[in-house]
Amino acid sequence: MVGLVSAAGLVGFLSEPDPELKVFALKSLDSQIDLLWTEVVNAVPEIEALYEDESFPERELAALVASKVYYHLQEYNESMVLALGAGKLFQLDNGGEYEETIIAKCVDTFISLSAAQKPAAGDPAANLNTSFSASGDGASSTSASLTSPITPFSKSALPSKSLLSRQEVPGIDAAYPGGEDQSVQHNETPLVLKRGVQGQLQAVIEQLFEECFRQKRYRQVIGIAIEAKSLDVLRLAILRASADEKQQSGESHGSEELMEYVLDICMGIVQERGFRNEILKLVLELLNEIPAPDYFSIAKCVVYLNEHSMASSILRQLVEKGDPRSLAVAYQISFDLYDNSTQEFLQKVREEISELVPEGDAEKTEQGEPKESDALLGDQSSSTRPEGKADPESIPAFKNILSILDGIKSIQLNLEFLYRNNQVDMAILNKVRDSLEARNSIFHTAVTLCNAFMHAGTTHDKFFRENLEWLGKAVNWSKFTATAALGVIHRGNLSQGQKLLQPYLPKEHIAGVGGSGSVYSQGGSLYAYGLIFANHGGMAVDLIRDHFKKATEEVVQHGGALGLGVAGMATGDEGIYEDLRGVLYTDSALNGEAVGLAMGLVMLGTGNLKALEDMIQYAHDTQHEKIVRGLAMGMALIMYGRQEAADELINGLLGDPDPTLRYGGIMTIALAYCGSSSNKAVRKLLHVAVSDVNDDVRRVAVLSLGFILFRKHKSVPRMVELLSESYNPHVRYGAAMALGISCAGTGLDEAIDLLEPMLKDSTDFVRQGALISLAMVLVQQNEAMNPRVTSLRKAMMKMLGDRHEDAMAKFGCAVALGIIDAGGRNCTISLQTQTGNLNMPGIVGAAVFCQYWYWFPLTHFLSLSFTPTSVIGVDQKLEVPEFKFHSNTRPSLFDYPPMQEVKAEEAPEKVKTAVLSTTAQAKRRAQRREKQARRESMDIDQTPTTPKVSDQLPEKMETDEKVEGEEGKDGEKGAGESQKKKVEREKVGYELDNMSRVLPAQLKYLTFPDPRYEPVKRPTGGVVVVLDKQPEEPRETIELNASKEAPPPPTETLQDRLQAAIGTAALQTPQRAGARAIMSSTPAGAAAAAGVLTAVDEDEEGAEDAPVPNEFTYETEGEEE
Repeated sequence: MVGLVSAAGLVGFLSEPDPELKVFALKSLDSQIDLLWTEVVNAVPEIEALYEDESFPERELAALVASKVYYHLQEYNESMVLALGAGKLFQLDNGGEYEETIIAKCVDTFISLSAAQKPAAGDPAANLNTSFSASGDGASSTSASLTSPITPFSKSALPSKSLLSRQEVPGIDAAYPGGEDQSVQHNETPLVLKRGVQGQLQAVIEQLFEECFRQKRYRQVIGIAIEAKSLDVLRLAILRASADEKQQSGESHGSEELMEYVLDICMGIVQERGFRNEILKLVLELLNEIPAPDYFSIAKCVVYLNEHSMASSILRQLVEKGDPRSLAVAYQISFDLYDNSTQEFLQKVREEISELVPEGDAEKTEQGEPKESDALLGDQSSSTRPEGKADPESIPAFKNILSILDGIKSIQLNLEFLYRNNQVDMAILNKVRDSLEARNSIFHTAVTLCNAFMHAGTTHDKFFRENLEWLGKAVNWSKFTATAALGVIHRGNLSQGQKLLQPYLPKEHIAGVGGSGSVYSQGGSLYAYGLIFANHGGMAVDLIRDHFKKATEEVVQHGGALGLGVAGMATGDEGIYEDLRGVLYTDSALNGEAVGLAMGLVMLGTGNLKALEDMIQYAHDTQHEKIVRGLAMGMALIMYGRQEAADELINGLLGDPDPTLRYGGIMTIALAYCGSSSNKAVRKLLHVAVSDVNDDVRRVAVLSLGFILFRKHKSVPRMVELLSESYNPHVRYGAAMALGISCAGTGLDEAIDLLEPMLKDSTDFVRQGALISLAMVLVQQNEAMNPRVTSLRKAMMKMLGDRHEDAMAKFGCAVALGIIDAGGRNCTISLQTQTGNLNMPGIVGAAVFCQYWYWFPLTHFLSLSFTPTSVIGVDQKLEVPEFKFHSNTRPSLFDYPPMQEVKAEEAPEKVKTAVLSTTAQAKRRAQRREKQARRESMDIDQTPTTPKVSDQLPEKMETDEKVEGEEGKDGEKGAGESQKKKVEREKVGYELDNMSRVLPAQLKYLTFPDPRYEPVKRPTGGVVVVLDKQPEEPRETIELNASKEAPPPPTETLQDRLQAAIGTAALQTPQRAGARAIMSSTPAGAAAAAGVLTAVDEDEEGAEDAPVPNEFTYETEGEEE
């Protein structure tokens, strides 16, 4: 047909009475509408009238023409409704721009209508009985809080562009004009419903889904189903994928991948906790229906849904199958459950598994050696033995599962790995010690923390043994921190923990003789004991609790509270909570902060309303800021991972006039929504970061972005870029720490680009934060992975030795050097587990670590975030066989950083006598004049034959620095060239032994070529159960030396205790204590340090501390002569 120039004639035909002329006009316009639509616009009412006229034979054609006109007018809602009215004439498969636009609009409308019918189903709102001025319960308090200066958290801003995070209002079509503004109170009926075309819409969507199924694009259907909150469509897509695949190949590997995809979306994108739980329940149901289910995905769902009964049921099913592979899978699931679950969850699973094991065996497994009363109890219970006991053949397997769920096996294996592969560079640690004056407490603490982090979990404590004189300079809280550092170094050393700390633990007064020395070392030892048994509990909780209840000294109570919190983390134990609350009510500022924090740690993630009400009430009653801060942090910990259930508490805390409680409100957002990437949480944090009047609150608001977004860490640098250049140093510090927390262990270049300039910031604590964050980002990075790591390490060492650098920056530098080499260079910082779940100890450790701003001993909590980067293969006997696996990379790519070279001239020299500045300046001026004269006469500059040290010192230092700099540049260039040549020469691919260091980025290159040992799942790091295909053949295993139990100590008599107490009381000086420790035959660092750290300080008030950190010397008249 020849193209029309004008549509005037055809438009005129629409007014004719003859239907055939109208049909001819519509057909002609339909074919040329893209060219003539401007002339047809005025005739749209007539065309719509034809569509609505039921007697008109081509109603659908009229609807199609009108739809295309509205499409060109960009009235997409009207266009879509009329296109749906066009029925079969609207061809989905035409592939034109008009069809694609209408299909997209149909999908959006289907999503908004479907989601509007299913409002967010979160946890029930907590009715807190509190005295918050800006919160309460009921609608009236919500409307009242709208008028307050603090916007309620749940109504913080406009809805997000993402449909997943939008709070839908039933009956409102979000695609309808005005529907996106939730502040407009109206109940307009959506256009689709007004015109009655929802049936046609459903037909189009079903046709679209069928086309996707035909082309095997199941993921698109799943995406639409999740956005529309339609579980029926989601179920249909998964079942259809499974059925289609079985028809073609008879297997269903693709449906398992689809399940993984659904789980990834569910855990990473869906932000409403209630809807997420519904999806997980559906996935769990579908996984159980599959003939050969993916047990690892099931375990992932079970942990998140807190279904402990289902977890124990799965383990029982697998063990009772009896074949080696099922047993290996059961062990692997047990290891995964331990890594991803809370102590409370594991305890319930252990109780249910224990019921399958005869009582005597279960007690031996859980409690160790039997006691006198065990036989009697066993006789009583045997008469009422419940049915359903396990087969005798399965009992050893269930015992092994109990030991895995108890955490003992994982802890032993990680301890052995860190012990065997320790690669600490002692030259760096010694340089840190020599650069910082130990008589100043901040510097002594810095070296202690550096040593603790470097040796975390390795059990190597020789630094204390070799530096007893340095250790003797610790007084008061420095001594507390140094003793607690033993807990970080020996973390996981369960079998020897009590023996190691025995000399430090509080002892009762005996026959009038005093206690066991310094209360600071006693308090520190209880804290250390908790760190050794962190997130494990068991006997440690009872021992610490006993000492805590008996303690009268506030320092011992402080350490005991921290130890109880970290060992009893997430147990929800009411008894421990009551003990802590009793001490809290004594209203002591010193122990109140630790007690408030410990209450939160014990009730971690439980959302316990009674505990929250007690804490809120006391926070308003007390006058001590420290107690309020501890309680604020404790409340945030109780709401860990609770998301929407924490909103009421958040609103109340953010509306409080006390900035410390507002600080707690921000931390509650960080922990309740950690890892969720919630738009609502991010908006609130950014709002508070620029609007609150208190610097502490603004700082923590920016810092908390790191906790919310660590799963999408690449978005954080862009988000905090402007905040990192803020006029306010607290905001800059918060931006630095947010980058460190979210990008930890990634080596992300964008994060380093922002942090590097902050090393030259004018404010000392911003430089401190930048140093710590850089270390967190660059942990386990070598020059091959990130070329800038070498220069940044050098910058840190230079800053450490700079006498003009501020004390706070030097503190940050020492801590940073410990973090970057964490755990003997075998640990990374990870806030999520290898299987993708939230790493609860890691998140809590990082959150409490950030409180070092107020209290240095809390820095030790960062060790909870240290995750060993290993692959440890264990067989069905839970032994570690010797075998090799293959890494398809160059060895240098993931190798350890090189050790620092120790130069002879760097040996410590005697300190030169100080010279007055005026004398030095006069001598320098004289030297310059002499040099200038020599240059003019072209003479060679000779060195004086008998120079005085004071004469040459300033000029010599300048010259040496210059030469060193030149040498450094040449050396760097040479090192770079040699590195390039080495890479060229290196062969790709090398063998690794079992229990080797494997970085997270290296996992994808691993293969297991050994024909005998096959992993039961794709290695994700950590413990991997391998299936021994030749169990009858002889094999070699790796002996676990680090966790070998020491022989029991000889029985201690009253005379021995008196002798020990008198001996300790006689030791009044660090020097004598050090001498006694050196004479001791025990080689361990902890034992050698005991005499120093337990000695009572001569001046308990800390007069030994230098008043200022700046170095200075003076000379007497006699020395001058």
